[in-house]
Amino acid sequence: MKNIINLKEFRVNVAKYEARVKQGDSFIVTRRSKPLFRISPIVEEGWETVVDFTKLRKGGISAAELLERLKSL
Repeated sequence: MKNIINLKEFRVNVAKYEARVKQGDSFIVTRRSKPLFRISPIVEEGWETVVDFTKLRKGGISAAELLERLKSL
């Protein structure tokens, strides 16, 4: 079963819902009985490094340089 709460309840009790999300609960937040957004815990294991720009240069590269490099591909 999904936990459904309205936006006003979420705003008034955001600390309560933050604690519950940290414990693993997920919620769908509604406004006028329509779903607005979902809050849920982040699954850390799902993150992976796609590109490590520090391997190109210590400290990484600027967005402008990245765009220039992508244009030349």
